[in-house]
Amino acid sequence: MIAIIKYNGGNLNSVQNALNRLNADSVVTDDFETIQNADKVIFPGVGEASSTMKLLKEKGLDELIPNLKQPVLGICLGMQLMCGRNEEGNTSGMGIFDIEVKKFPSYDLVPHMGWNTFHNEKSLLFSGLRQWDDVYFVHSYYCELSDYTTSVCNYILPFSASLQKDNFFAVQFHPEKSGAAGNEILMNFLKLS
Repeated sequence: MIAIIKYNGGNLNSVQNALNRLNADSVVTDDFETIQNADKVIFPGVGEASSTMKLLKEKGLDELIPNLKQPVLGICLGMQLMCGRNEEGNTSGMGIFDIEVKKFPSYDLVPHMGWNTFHNEKSLLFSGLRQWDDVYFVHSYYCELSDYTTSVCNYILPFSASLQKDNFFAVQFHPEKSGAAGNEILMNFLKLS
């Protein structure tokens, strides 16, 4: 069973539909026991950092998520909230990845929206992908490069397209909207033990 963390962020149904296409059993939930007992957890997100973090704190999910032991996948805002300080609303995230989330410096070119490539892939999530496969991005803030970076995208500047630390995986792009490449990434996540 895959638990998709329920909160005020958008895109929950898109993620569940993508998992359904892969014949994966999933549930959208904010129930602690269900999340803790799930085989895998997905923390998706479309929304604004400070209001989302406030809701996660009200539900205690900000304490639950960093302590999960099974594979966890953060998507877009989910990835950003797994980091430390976020410039959006001057928000403190969960600190799983001890890095900052910053706003792109050029207001004329944000949000970064549409198909883009990523490279320097070094994660099990990317097994079987062809070099330079495109994935779908929608974001105005980015995670800086760090030792946790497992792939890089260039838009205005190089940024982390994905991160990994222990059982925590995160992607800035939306695998559920990224066609065949996204399906391959989700399938690789489902195969993790």
